[in-house]
Amino acid sequence: MNLSIPDLTAVRARNPEAVAEAAARRARRPLIGDSGRLMIVAADHPARGALGIGDRRLAMADRADLLERLCVALSRPGVDGVLATADILEDLLLLGALENKVVMGSMNRGGLAGASFEMDDRFTGHRAEDIARLGFDAGKLLVRIDYDDPGSLTTLESSARAVDAMAERRLPVFVEPFISRRVDGRVRNDLSAEAVTRSIAIASGLGGTSAYTWLKLPVTDDVDDMAEVLRTSTLPVVLLGGEVGDQEAAYERWGKALRLPTVQGMVVGRSLLYPADGSVEKAVDTAVGLL
Repeated sequence: MNLSIPDLTAVRARNPEAVAEAAARRARRPLIGDSGRLMIVAADHPARGALGIGDRRLAMADRADLLERLCVALSRPGVDGVLATADILEDLLLLGALENKVVMGSMNRGGLAGASFEMDDRFTGHRAEDIARLGFDAGKLLVRIDYDDPGSLTTLESSARAVDAMAERRLPVFVEPFISRRVDGRVRNDLSAEAVTRSIAIASGLGGTSAYTWLKLPVTDDVDDMAEVLRTSTLPVVLLGGEVGDQEAAYERWGKALRLPTVQGMVVGRSLLYPADGSVEKAVDTAVGLL
C-alpha cells in the first residue's frame, strides 16, 4: 500500500520493517531500458550538508518539498531512476515512487560541504551489502583528489575497495572523479580538459576489475574538449549536471556532450529539481529531450 508524505513519520515510528517489505516487493527493471539511454535524477546532496540552491542556503532542507519534486520528476516520461542516500530512497520506497525505476545508492557522503575535512570522503552512506540487500540497482561514489592533500590516498584506497565490493556482487558502480584543490579555504573542482582527463585515468583503474564501473563526469570548461577527454577510457559515461547559472546554456553544453560515443546518459540533480523558472516538469522534459 502506497503512503502519502504526511504518513511517513508514523510508519517509520511504528513499523520500520515497512522499508524492507517495500524494497522486497518493488518491481525492478534493467539498468539500460528500451531507449538505450539513462536519465537519473540526483538527490544525494543533503547528506553532505549541501542544501543550498543559488542564494537560498536551505532550499533543500524541506524534506516534504524535496520528495514532492522527486515524485514529479520520477513520473515524467523518459526518467529512468534516482540517485540518493538511504533516508530519501526509503521515503520514496514507502511512497511507491520507485516501481520499475533504477535505484542508485549514494555511498560516500562524509566530506561535508565547507568542512575542514571536506576532502576526506569517508563512506558514510550505502555499503555494497546494503545495496544488494535492498535489491537496489547500482551505487555511486565520489572521488575528489587533491595532490597537496595526503588524505586523498585514503579516499582512493577506500574507493577501490568499494569498487571491488560492488563488482563482487555484480552491481554497477558509478564513480564520480575530480581533481580538486583548496582556493581561499574552499574546495574547487578543476574542470579543465587536462584535469578531467587525469581524473578519468585514475578512476578507471580503481579496484581489481572495472567490469562493473561506470564514470559520472562533468562537462569540461570548454565543451569542445570533451571528445578528446573521453578518449581516455572505454568505460561507459554519464554526465553530471550540478547547479547551473544559465539553464539554456547548460542544455546546449549537455546536448553537445551527449552526442559523444561513450556517453550513455545523464545524472542531474538540483538544476532539474529546483529550476530557475520553477517548473520541475519543464526542466525534466527538456533534459530528457536532449537524450
